[in-house]
Amino acid sequence: MAESSDQHQEAVVDGQQSDPRPRRGFWFGVVVALVKPFMLTWTKPVFTGRENMPRTGGVVFVPNHISHFDPFVLGFFVWECRRIPRLLGKASLFKLPIAGRIITSAGQIPVHRDSTQAADAFRDAVAAVERGECVGVYPEGTITRDPELWPMSGKTGAARIALMTGAPVIPIANWGAQEILQSYTGKIRVRLLPRKTVLARAGKPVDLSAFQGKPITNQLLHEATEVIMRALAETLGELRGETPPAELFDPRKARREESE
Repeated sequence: MAESSDQHQEAVVDGQQSDPRPRRGFWFGVVVALVKPFMLTWTKPVFTGRENMPRTGGVVFVPNHISHFDPFVLGFFVWECRRIPRLLGKASLFKLPIAGRIITSAGQIPVHRDSTQAADAFRDAVAAVERGECVGVYPEGTITRDPELWPMSGKTGAARIALMTGAPVIPIANWGAQEILQSYTGKIRVRLLPRKTVLARAGKPVDLSAFQGKPITNQLLHEATEVIMRALAETLGELRGETPPAELFDPRKARREESE
């Protein structure tokens, strides 16, 4: 797979035929018109595993979170998979003067943390999957705190949506966004030059057959989430050419150990 030297050509993908684009609507069209030229101008996208993303029907995709920049990488990747991404995001982003209106009108789903509206995002996500849409849930809930940027232990939302709807779960690993915008450094610093290579890879659907058809209890959700997070870590390992840790970083456990 050779990477194109023309920064305005299509992202480098894995040899898949060019499928018809989905109907995107006006506002999502605005997002594509803004994001795609930006990504092709300022980054070098290399995308693999598109064959693992179902072309139709409800899907839950679960990405790792390494930077505030990676939603651009993931949205572009899912669009190149010929799907329209519906990402769950912090409610504060939806209140921004211009960007907030665009992402709201483009069908993205706000998450109101620690409020009476927190359950609305879950209901909206379930409804979107049942309509046959491609819904993205960051299972870690925040940018990873793992020192090596591996996925952390996950929250149960993605597993619950998948088990309630019967939709497949697709792990999507990304790498390189942290070189453009580092997190937890104390200040925001964007580094676009020299152009950074951003990688994304869709793994095979997570096998949740052991949990389907059973009562959805907290224990079941936690076990299913562990399977999802392990699949995501393995997909990231394939992308990085490294072996993920045997035990994923648990921020709650780390805080307890620090306090002892």
